[in-house]
Amino acid sequence: MSKRTARTALATLGVLTLALAGCASGGSGDNDDDAMTTLEKAQDSGKITLAIASERPYSWVDESGEPTGATIAMHEHIFKELGIDDIEVKEVAWDSLIPGLNAGRWDAVSAGMSILPDRCAEAAFSDPEIMYTTTLVVPAGNPQGLTDLDSVVENGDVKLAVQSGAIEEGYAKDLGYTNVINVDSATSGLEAVQNGRADAFTLTAVSLNWMTKDMDDLETTEAFVQTIDGVEQIGAGATVFRKKDTDLLEAYNKELAKITGEEQNYLDLVEPFGFTAENLPPADLTTEQLCAGDLG
Repeated sequence: MSKRTARTALATLGVLTLALAGCASGGSGDNDDDAMTTLEKAQDSGKITLAIASERPYSWVDESGEPTGATIAMHEHIFKELGIDDIEVKEVAWDSLIPGLNAGRWDAVSAGMSILPDRCAEAAFSDPEIMYTTTLVVPAGNPQGLTDLDSVVENGDVKLAVQSGAIEEGYAKDLGYTNVINVDSATSGLEAVQNGRADAFTLTAVSLNWMTKDMDDLETTEAFVQTIDGVEQIGAGATVFRKKDTDLLEAYNKELAKITGEEQNYLDLVEPFGFTAENLPPADLTTEQLCAGDLG
């Protein structure tokens, strides 16, 4: 057999092999999954992957290895209604939540993330789920007499811990306060105050009240709504999706409305984690308003 004939035979054999492989895989085979949306994939497999930042009482993994928290409770209920019973949770740093979402490492973010214009440019937010205020964690006895971020600025010597990527980091920047250290989690922020690396740590009141309730060496200030340039900053958290996952977002919002539309339905899910009716978003507050920055 000549080299040319041998090459022709091998080429023909390769074509036949590919054709047989195509028949064995059912033609479109591997491409079928790629053609499905995130919602369709989740409903087909019965599984969805959520990312959390381990911020209590929003979402964390307990000592037994099970995910828990207010947003987890809502998500277990909502996704079950959508035919998705299996929720896989991945704990990541706060500032990795949206980048990892857009990179396809998880399907949604379950962290009570505040709806902000810069975040809305990167991802799609559900309708508002949780309203919150801010507080400071300080050493027991509050030796510097801090009350809010304005008091931190007025003091000037306070070393303030902020969670990277959290809205409170933005507050500090907007107030022009630079005597800060960045931490990657709420737990790290508390530890910074405990070991003296920081004089105070700021985050949402419901989180810090929950996390310090059994601590003797730390306390929280009264909850406050921060004012920036004379405008009260409205804090509203939501679940985050990729912008392309419009059908998932629409289906999620439809089920969410059944929860937030009835106060008792809402409390049944979140009250065990320290949330109250005050955390229920008002009916006239929209994600569109918050994304546009119309409310402060």
